[in-house]
Formats: sequence, structure tokens, C-alpha cells
Amino acid sequence: METKQENIVRTDYSEIMQKSYIDYAMSVVISRALPDVRDGLKPVQRRTLYDMYELGIRYDRPYRKCARIVGDTMGKYHPHGDSSIYEALVVMAQEFKKGKTLVDGHGNFGSIEGDGAAAMRYTEARLEKLTQEVFLEDLDKNVVDFVPNFDETEKEPSVLPVKIPNLLVNGAEGIAVGMATSIPPHNLGEVIDAVKAYMKDNQISVRGLMRYIKGPDFPTGGIVVNKDDLCKIYETGTGKLRIRGRVTTEKLKGGKKQLVITEIPYTMLGANIGKFLNDVASLVETKKTTDIVDISNQSSKEGIRIVLELKKDTDVENLTNMLYKKTRLEDTFGVNMLAVADGRPETLSLKQVIEHHVDFLFEVTTRKYKTLLGRELEKQEVQEGLIKACDVIDLIIEILRGSKNREQVKKCLVEGNTEGIRFKTKTSEKAAKKLQFTEKQATAILDMRLYKLIGLEIEALQAEYEQTMNNIALYKDILDHYDSMAEVIIKELDAIKKEYSTKRRTSVENAEEAVYEEKKMEETEVCFLMDRFGYMKLIDKNAYERNKEAACSENRYVFTCMNTDKICLFTDSGKLHTIKAVDIPLVRFRDKGTPADNLSNYDSAAEQILYVAPVSQIKNDTLLFVTKTSMCKLVEGREFDVAKRTIASTKLAPGDELIFVGSAGEMEQVVLQSVGGSFLRFLKQEVSTMKKTSIGVRGMRLAEGDHLEHAYLLGGHQEYTITFRDRPYVLNKVRLAKRDTKGVRPRV
Repeated sequence: METKQENIVRTDYSEIMQKSYIDYAMSVVISRALPDVRDGLKPVQRRTLYDMYELGIRYDRPYRKCARIVGDTMGKYHPHGDSSIYEALVVMAQEFKKGKTLVDGHGNFGSIEGDGAAAMRYTEARLEKLTQEVFLEDLDKNVVDFVPNFDETEKEPSVLPVKIPNLLVNGAEGIAVGMATSIPPHNLGEVIDAVKAYMKDNQISVRGLMRYIKGPDFPTGGIVVNKDDLCKIYETGTGKLRIRGRVTTEKLKGGKKQLVITEIPYTMLGANIGKFLNDVASLVETKKTTDIVDISNQSSKEGIRIVLELKKDTDVENLTNMLYKKTRLEDTFGVNMLAVADGRPETLSLKQVIEHHVDFLFEVTTRKYKTLLGRELEKQEVQEGLIKACDVIDLIIEILRGSKNREQVKKCLVEGNTEGIRFKTKTSEKAAKKLQFTEKQATAILDMRLYKLIGLEIEALQAEYEQTMNNIALYKDILDHYDSMAEVIIKELDAIKKEYSTKRRTSVENAEEAVYEEKKMEETEVCFLMDRFGYMKLIDKNAYERNKEAACSENRYVFTCMNTDKICLFTDSGKLHTIKAVDIPLVRFRDKGTPADNLSNYDSAAEQILYVAPVSQIKNDTLLFVTKTSMCKLVEGREFDVAKRTIASTKLAPGDELIFVGSAGEMEQVVLQSVGGSFLRFLKQEVSTMKKTSIGVRGMRLAEGDHLEHAYLLGGHQEYTITFRDRPYVLNKVRLAKRDTKGVRPRV
């Protein structure tokens, strides 16, 4: 029986995957990660603020538990988990992250040093006055579109009617699929001035706008030091800002000074403050600077205060430049002004951001005044009806008294239908047929209370009518003329600026790259010790002389070197690890050393150390390399004087490993020993001097299944004895042969 497959549509799997991935990527971009250029908010931020507005958690009302806000937001609008909502809520309440906080938090909302906020069940929040008046004020006036929520049980605004370019004021950070946004915050007053300038002249350039917006204004202060690059950054929407912390010098008693950091780069927020302190401590420990006596973090809720106590006669400028160069006291902020514009992600210039916002402002204002005009026209209709009714009130009362029900009265007032109504005179009936009220007017007349007929109330009605007509004229003027609408918008912006603008916190200037003169380390001779477990240390040369015998018996490698030298570690995996002597702790003789694993890329679990020596010795020497498969070569030591921490010291065939690395400069003969008990002795000059990248030449011809176990270097006339099969064996007795021959088995 054949299966019918007429309804099966065959599609290439890759096409389906591409389409699905694009759909997923766009969903993340639009619905999660990127802010909208119009209100500068991500969906989670917008939904949280709207939910607080709906719950009535206004700036002038009591705080409410964050858990309530988060739960309500998640249930109604944002079904992506409570953590994302609460994190967004916390960030909007942290004054050290936002140019203007949008949420007024009550409780522990974290600190500038990276402490996290308390759990949502402990914290409370409400809207800021700015958010209430600038972000949410006109939602009841049909100024934005409302769309169904995720399950179509509620309506949510597609965008908030924000009156300021929030994208610039508060900045934004977000990572989407294949793209990221990073917009620095700016000063509210400057941004409003730029918006007004654009409205007055929409041909204004980015450079023209920068007369008002001097540059980013971070809540942490600091100094932007590449002022000349700002124009290009604002024109393209991408670039890098160089930010420095603000450093001041305070004089102490006794001629001492201390450096005080009062402002930090925006990028140093959180855990990076602790990292900065560690970096400064590391500079002191590694003797990069000896000017710093003490470090203390005296920061509090009042602000940042990191104090570095200095020695007398410290070159403060040089030390400050060192901190800029070696720590995060100077850092870069990557600008990428990516936002959702017209439903798609777009990298925007400064002018484009303002342009999009102004267009949005005019759209919102138009919709607002259309709604207000509609309401006033309705009021006009009703008021005109009531005024007309007051003039013929006696007739209306006669109609009411002669009617059987409300509908009968309404038909008479609207249509002039007098059927079934008893009138006192035919004249009254004739007049009733000519009334011609509208539906709304008739309803208002029927709902009117008798006290409205008092003389003063009638006068008040007349005054209200006049006010309504004035409003209608005003709203029509605003809607019909660009200048009138622009005037209204500018007036609102001026009011916002007057109430909410603050002084600029971040300075913008041009500064030369930090250059410091590194103090040369005092060169001294030290002794390097490394035991059989790979623990290494440096001790004073005098201490070594006093404990020479114990040092040699307890340690695998012992040699003297300079404290400016580098130590080379050759391993069986064919790697060379280098460690600066200055990084090895200088301790007392009986103190425990530090594992090589902690000071280099060496991994004791995966490789074994074969040879250790200082670079100063190696670069004037020649090294012999021998592998398990009997490949040998000589390499000049200067090849190992490198800057990298880890390099390949030799080239190994697959499955091969080093068994010997040693100094061959003053040696004359090589002895190879295999696992099978074969020995081969030959002259050193038979081994070729090669580059470290070569494999080498064969030393001993090995039997099948055999491999080298040891290699030895012999001097001229000195006797070398090893233990072989539990008996002493003199290597000098091995018959001298040629390289690349079979070894001999000694009779022991």
C-alpha cells in the first residue's frame, strides 16, 4: 500500500534553520535587548514603569514592596522570569548607574562598590516625580498606541510618551544576537538645549549640537580626555571614550602627601573598584613603585574617596601617570549608539537620535491635542445645549410634566416628536416641535439638577462655555501651525529643565597620553632555590652562604642570579616557561616557597621539569636536547631569550617527549641509556647545532619496543658513576662509538 504524500512540503533543512535563527535573533533584538529610540527604554523597563503607574505607586504615595511590582509585571506583561524584572528595577533606582533615576528605591539597592541589592521581598519602591511627570503623564490622552500583552488579556503601551531624549540622558547597555548597544549618559539640561536648537534649525550639524552637548556626563564624574574624538563618535555613533578618575593631592603633617581619588571612571563601577585596589597593591608588591606607603578605601554613601598615602619627596605627577597607565584609573568606554528605530536596529548619530525624538514629540503632542480638542468639542456641544435649555426652561418643564417616561421626553427634545405629551397650550406644543437638541444635549438636560438654574450657576456655565471656546481656538491653533506646537513643546522642555536639570559632573578636555618614568630596580644578587616538589623562592645571598650545605641538600636546583633576571623552566612536553625573578617571593631561608604553577603557565599535573637556569646563563651557553625516541640536537642558548611567558623549546614528533635538557657548553661527550639496558657514548661534536624549531638527529639506534631512559653529559677527564641494576657503573667505561649506532649492554 502506497502512502499519500501530497500534503508534505519538502524544504531544505538549512533554510528552515536560517529562518528560525533570524526570527529568534530579531525577537531578542526588538523584545529584549535593545532600547527604543523614542523613549530610550527596553521592553522590561517600559513594562515595569507602566505597571507601577497602573498600580498607583506614584511619587507622592507610599512605597510598595518590589516583590509585588515584579509579580504583577511578570503576570501581566513580561513572562520572562522575575530576575530580569527585578534587575531592571534595581538599575533604574541606582543613582550611580543612571543619569536620572526613574524609580525611587527604599531599602538596600546595592552600592557603587558592587554589593548586590537585597532580595525583592525586603525592598520597596515607587515612581520618581520625573518619571511620573515626564514619562507617564499623558497616557490617558491617547498619545501612544496600546497593544495586546503576551496572552491578550491586557493592553500595554508600545512606547511611553517620554518628553525628553531618555536614550541620551540615561544611556543604555544591552547585548543582543550579533550586536550590542553601549550609549553613555548625558546631562539633562544640555540635551534639552540641543533638542530646542534642533527644533529651531533642523539643518544644524552634529558639531552645532555639540555647542550644547559638551560630551557624556557620567553619574560617577571623572574626566573624558579625548575631546577631539567626540565629534567623530557622535557623527558615526561608534568610537571609544577615554575616561580618567579625578585625583587630588592633600598635604599632611611632616611634609607628607596623599593622593585622593574622588571620582572614578564609569567603567570602574562595582567589583572593578576592588580590582583597582588590588592592582595598586600589586604595583607595590612587585616594586614597580616604592612611593605608596598605605592604601585605604574611605568611600561611603557621600561619595568615592580612595586614599593613597605617599612617601616624602614623591613625584606625584609621575605616580599619577603610572596609575593611569597601569590600572583602571584610566579606562576606555566603547560607544555604540545602537537602538530600535522604526522597528529595526540601527546605529544612530547624535543628530539622528534627537531627530527621531523630536518627530516622536510632535506625534505625541499632535495626538494629545487632538484628544483634548475632541473633549472640548464635546463640552461645547453640551454647554450650548444647557445654555439653550436655560432660555426655554419653562417649556422643557412643561414637556417633562406632560410626558410619561424619559424616552418620550428625549424624542421630543431631539426629534420634535410631541406625540403622547400633554401641553397646556397649542403654542407650547408648536414650540416643542422646533427645539432640535442633539442626543448628548438631551441627555445632559435630563441629567441636569435644579440648582443649575440659580442665576450664579447660569453665569458660571456661560464662563465655562467661553473658556471652552478659548480652549478650542487654542488647540486648533496648535494643531494647525508648526510654530505654535513647537512653542508648546519648548515651553514644556523649559519647565522640565528648570525643575530637574543638574550641574555637569564629568569634565571634557584634551589630555596627553599618560607617560611615566619607571624607576629602575636596584640590582642585587640573590640565590634561587627550587625543591623536588616544584616550590621556588629567592633568598638573600648572605643567607645562602650561611646555609649553603642545607640549601644544596634540600633543593633540586640551586644557583645565584640577579633580581632583574628571568628564570627558565624546560619541561618534558617541549615547553619553555619563563618567570621574572622579581615575581618570585624573596623570603627567609626556612620559609616555604611558591609553586611554579602559581607563577607561570607551568602545569605540574601535565608536565615535568627537566632543567632550570637563569636566562643570563643560558643565552651564553649551548643546550643539549634528547627525546625518548633518541632524537638529539644542540641549540644556542640565545634563542631562549624571549619576551613571552611560554614558548615551544623544541619540535617533537607525535607521541615523543623530552627526557633530557642540559648545559653542553663545557662538556665533551654524550652518553645515552635505554630502558632495555643499552648504552651509547659518542662525542658531542657529532650532534648538530640546530634551531629550536627542528626535530634533531638520531642519537642511538634502538631495538624494537625500546626507548631512551636517560642521557648524560661528560666532561674531559672527570669520572662519572651511576647506579645501574643496583650496582655502581662508571659511564667513562662505555666504549666510545659513533652517533646513530647501536648501543652496548654492559656486563655488571
